[in-house]
Amino acid sequence: MARKTRKVIEKVEITGIADKGRSVGRSESGKVIFVEDVAPGDNVDVLVKKERSDYIEGTVEKYNRYSEDRVDPFCKHYGVCGGCRWQHIRYDAQLRHKNLMVENAIKRIAKMKVDAWLPILPAARTEYYRNKLEFAFSNKRWLTKEEIDSGIPNTEDVLGFHRPAAFDKIVDIEHCYLQEHPSNELRLAVKQLAIEQGLSFFDLRAQTGMMRHILIRITTLGEVMLIVSFFEDDQPAIKRLLDSVQDRIPQITTIFYCINSKPNDYILDLEMVCYSGKGYIEERLGEVRFKIGPKSFFQTNSRQAEALYDEVVNFAELTGTENVYDLYTGLGSIALYIARSCRQVVGIEEVADAIRDAKENAALNDIQNALFYAGDVKNVLTPEFAVKHGKPDVLITDPPRAGMHPEVVQFLLQLAPPKIVYVSCNPSTQARDLNLLAEKYDVKKIRPVDMFPHTYHVETIALLQIR
Repeated sequence: MARKTRKVIEKVEITGIADKGRSVGRSESGKVIFVEDVAPGDNVDVLVKKERSDYIEGTVEKYNRYSEDRVDPFCKHYGVCGGCRWQHIRYDAQLRHKNLMVENAIKRIAKMKVDAWLPILPAARTEYYRNKLEFAFSNKRWLTKEEIDSGIPNTEDVLGFHRPAAFDKIVDIEHCYLQEHPSNELRLAVKQLAIEQGLSFFDLRAQTGMMRHILIRITTLGEVMLIVSFFEDDQPAIKRLLDSVQDRIPQITTIFYCINSKPNDYILDLEMVCYSGKGYIEERLGEVRFKIGPKSFFQTNSRQAEALYDEVVNFAELTGTENVYDLYTGLGSIALYIARSCRQVVGIEEVADAIRDAKENAALNDIQNALFYAGDVKNVLTPEFAVKHGKPDVLITDPPRAGMHPEVVQFLLQLAPPKIVYVSCNPSTQARDLNLLAEKYDVKKIRPVDMFPHTYHVETIALLQIR
């Protein structure tokens, strides 16, 4: 078989960052070139991996010039584990490019005039900022090309992150800069104790092995939750391991475990067994305390979530007299945060467990002006619902990455609340929805918020006002 010809495009100037964090340049003919793991300002020779009529995807063959925005990555796992992929870019430059990503999406897709572009809100912490991390066990370590070429076997028990595009192999993590103490100590302790006790690590292809997955949650109040997922229901082995972990890391507030014998790693549909502790951990945002259970959804960056919610309050300009709707409320984090600043807040969320958490957290904080409903927003938010709860003075919406359902957007145009505060984790789908709402609304201001430093992810708050 003839060997495939290697095509290299020389001296490509990397000029910016496109959707999903890929850097972008252009060929001499003007065709867009997407390149991974480079920085705007780099000049590189690109090895073409895929070519289509309107774009090219490639990898770096050679660096001709490095960007002035480059810095040395601080983590030894950079470029391997798939996380924190912007570590090689200065933080101020990361913020600049996130701003541009939002502006480009709004201008290109929403096609709306924005009265005021507010500068991106930086994260107070750029390391150790996540309150939740998940790690997978495997009896096969991901190997570099050099290790493979040298003949090193990959039969090693490891605990870490899935390598992108290598679903059955795990990058063994020595130290992760995403979650504060005692996260690294706890992860390493679980791994060491499992090995010492002779517990087999999971083989994803063969679907065998005892140890499958752990999830660690740590709050700013210092509370720690550990969830261990086992493939086999070996009660003596489970008890021996969990007792040892609790003895080794006494800071753990509560331990859960579950038995996951399914082909996939999803655990939120499984029974969670509370092995020790009070069965939840607590977090505080502003004046509001939240109970977080093993299946609770909660903003992953607690400190920056408080900054985000403060901006929501500022955008909504609440005076204490408003009737507020909060769509896609989750466990009611925004609704409860603003409850004392308005007359009434009504939250809607599809996940019933999240609504149970919202009601429990309302009671915990003695908040009596917050109402919560479980169900798909497009089915719950009806004319009858609006009659029952009154037309909102302010409507807050924080949908998932896919944005709002078209039926929800159409109903908002009928409902016509004077103000909409649209919080989004996806500038493209937010821009799409703003374009639809432009029939009746103007965008008064937009502010990006950096929730996840060293990644391409960015939150955006937009204030819409009816004409």
